[in-house]
Amino acid sequence: MNRPVFHAYDNREALAEALAAGCAAVLAGAIATRGVATLAVSGGSTPKLFLDHLSRAEIDWKDVEITLVDERWVPETSDRSNHAMVRAHLMKGPASEAHLLPFYTGHETPEEAVEDLCERYRRLTRRFDVAVLGMGADGHTASFFPGADNLHAVLDPKGQDAVAAVRAPGAGEPRITLTLPLLVDARLLCLHIEGEEKRAVYDQALAGEDPSEMPVRAVLNHPREEPLNVFWAP
Repeated sequence: MNRPVFHAYDNREALAEALAAGCAAVLAGAIATRGVATLAVSGGSTPKLFLDHLSRAEIDWKDVEITLVDERWVPETSDRSNHAMVRAHLMKGPASEAHLLPFYTGHETPEEAVEDLCERYRRLTRRFDVAVLGMGADGHTASFFPGADNLHAVLDPKGQDAVAAVRAPGAGEPRITLTLPLLVDARLLCLHIEGEEKRAVYDQALAGEDPSEMPVRAVLNHPREEPLNVFWAP
């Protein structure tokens, strides 16, 4: 198993610039090779600067499909919506020509939307070209939360469903998430973390194996031909 490659930067601006450049290069290569590229990005506040930088990349954005790694089950009008955050920070400038796929369908619960969403992701290129994950202070990534009602299923490396509904004590709203197999299969897989607290959480996760305690371990310990790239700045 390849251990993650840790990239440390002096500040968050330098991290955002480097991560955006790396992602843009892989997307451009995929477009040149297959005519289309796929990108999965995370929500929350950490990715905003990175997405701002990525939006300025001069690639053929009209050939890029963008999706979220996970989403809170709220409409885009909510200030909790990951879709709204990504639209505001990535879908502008050159990147405004890309295609952004929403998770939220308007169903009352995410469980009602799972079948339709799984069918959507079956139609996408099977492997994401780029997937950028985040991590919480509790060791969650995507919506893989400690204590989630179906954590075992979403972390099953042989699972067949691309999407799962998740409810967990630390999640706030019900969530919808891409499952582990789809994310770890990405050609370029990145974990983007910032701050000393997240660095300590990462080190703790890397030192153990039990994903039920810190679900990010399922990503850190998954065998890959190309190692996971971790991007960190204080």
